[in-house]
Amino acid sequence: MRIAIGSDHAGYHLKVCIKEYLEGSSITVGDFGANGPAEPFDYPDAANEVGLKVARSDFDMGILVCGTGIGMAIAANKISGIRAALAYDEETGRLARQHNNANILTLGGRKTDCQTAIRIVKEWLSADFEASRHLSRIEKIRKMERSGHACDPLHDQPRLVTFDHPLIQHKVGIIRDKHTSVKVFRELVQEIAGLMVYEATRSLPLEAVKVETPLTTTTAYSLSGKKMAIVPILRAGLGMVDGILQLIPNAKVGHIGLYRDPETLEPVEYYCKLPGDIGERDIIIVDPMLATGGSAVAAIDLVKRRGGRKISLLSLIAAPEGVSKVHEKYPEVDIFTAALDSHLNDHGYIVPGLGDAGDRLFGTR
Repeated sequence: MRIAIGSDHAGYHLKVCIKEYLEGSSITVGDFGANGPAEPFDYPDAANEVGLKVARSDFDMGILVCGTGIGMAIAANKISGIRAALAYDEETGRLARQHNNANILTLGGRKTDCQTAIRIVKEWLSADFEASRHLSRIEKIRKMERSGHACDPLHDQPRLVTFDHPLIQHKVGIIRDKHTSVKVFRELVQEIAGLMVYEATRSLPLEAVKVETPLTTTTAYSLSGKKMAIVPILRAGLGMVDGILQLIPNAKVGHIGLYRDPETLEPVEYYCKLPGDIGERDIIIVDPMLATGGSAVAAIDLVKRRGGRKISLLSLIAAPEGVSKVHEKYPEVDIFTAALDSHLNDHGYIVPGLGDAGDRLFGTR
């Protein structure tokens, strides 16, 4: 488990106490905010940093400490996807998870001693979300966020998510190797795409449904009517589609064909076929390499002109230049990648990269 913990100056000592307990429990901890109790540190700054890291799945959960815990809760809850709860005893810590599925716990450094705080944290971490009647209430909060009545940090701060899961990183290492065969390369690209979309869709809303097991009737969960579309950029993007469809078999698939004009070096459309209800779907544009960003921006342009609204970009490897170009024009588009590499060379190839993904997928190198 990965936990981001942050504080202002008033919560510093309690933060240190909780951090020592978490690290002693073999939990990975990211420390943010105040570096000591003497120099003033504003609680909204710590709440913003920790909240964004949890919202972007850089960390699984977060803990925030200020003088009373109230300011941290208010500030963190301005971030879309965050459910921050102030706890002052073990019961409120437990219920914050069981009923509210709180992904950030806030505490008061001036109101809670170290041992009490540790007991609260233990209860919060060990509790499970009970869902059931609470699930519909959490979904109402999500709808409030999506409606625009709650603050969405992605409108102000573009989101780039780099997946560091060991399985993803292991497989990326193999496809980088120039000696990897076409067969293995193709299989691994599909596997990585599947692993990445598994992580990228963790915030999809659920609804409770009744099912009958061989023993009894119970409550289970189903995706809440979410429609999705996968749109590969031809030709290399095709290599990622099957891996994604194994996890989301009901997704519709569009196709975008682009080539680079030899004179202007700008992408030119030669094919575009999208689902007729593209405006109603969550769209994932896929391309193994996000290099200059030209093709990605052109693909997003095409999708938006045809009514697409909620768009994400999924690439195995990205260059900073491509990320900047996409977010300069479309800051609302989330970019998911398995590796953010160093730079582009003079020929527009990502370094260290893996070469031409299309050639390696289809054996034309």
